[in-house]
Amino acid sequence: MNAPQALGHRVMVIDDDRNLRKIIATNLELAGYAVETAADGREALLKIEATLPDLVLLDLMMPVMDGYEVARRIRHHPNPNIANVPIIILTAKGESEDKLKGFEAGADDYVTKPFGPRELLARVRAKIRRVEVDSSLSPLTRLPGNLSIEAELRRRIEQNMPFATLYLDLDNFKAFNDVYGFTHGDEAIQLVARTATEVVQRRGTPADFVGHIGGDDFIVATDPSRADEIAREIIDTFDRSIRSLYTTRDLRQGYIETRDRRGSLNRFPIMSLSIAIVTSDGKRPISYAQIGETAAELKRYAKSIAGSVFVKDKRSA
Repeated sequence: MNAPQALGHRVMVIDDDRNLRKIIATNLELAGYAVETAADGREALLKIEATLPDLVLLDLMMPVMDGYEVARRIRHHPNPNIANVPIIILTAKGESEDKLKGFEAGADDYVTKPFGPRELLARVRAKIRRVEVDSSLSPLTRLPGNLSIEAELRRRIEQNMPFATLYLDLDNFKAFNDVYGFTHGDEAIQLVARTATEVVQRRGTPADFVGHIGGDDFIVATDPSRADEIAREIIDTFDRSIRSLYTTRDLRQGYIETRDRRGSLNRFPIMSLSIAIVTSDGKRPISYAQIGETAAELKRYAKSIAGSVFVKDKRSA
């Protein structure tokens, strides 16, 4: 068995057939996977939120809530760690219409019943391995990374699409990381990812894009008409939520204290968010490099202003 390779990966098996759930779970556990099971869609969604699995095996035909609806709810979940989880559908139906409906709901692959354990394990391993080796998927936020970001912006440029690019950057993050530790620093980064994703889902369009550049830097590509509203709501939501990561004492005094290499005591305000908005009207030529250069200049200016703020390039004023 290749148990050491699978160690630590969690698989959620969702099927109303008790015997089949047990057979699948046993085979996965023998291969080294940690397995959670659910008998219907509602139970599954609750367990998925609690366990954050690395892959979901999903039966299509179930009572209470069928697999199509479960897949759709997973894909539209505000938590990126859930929304981007690979889904393999299990179905007794071989008709192409059912498979297509499953893919449209958000499935990545399918296995038609009856299936052999070796085929199922091979597909599970392949999907998990694909996520692991995808260098453009952030392991912390599960958002698309630099390769996908560049491809998305270049696609919009080449198609002469009007679009706005929002660059998000945390202020005073390093000081927070030094005082509270890396674990809390990761929570702050995940908070930005979750906030941006949720706001874009509420205020943006289906074609909008959210990516994680790295560290505490993020990007949103949206319609120019939505940019200000999205930026404003991201800031408002972040400013309310970030307070939960600080102690009562630090919140009361409004800053944290840390010593530099020389032993001098420095004070840093509660983290804020700087957003630079660069807009392309789809008519005047602009390059991927120009967008990055303009954003960098705008972010420097935004960071010189106290508190959370968004600033725009002159062409989008």
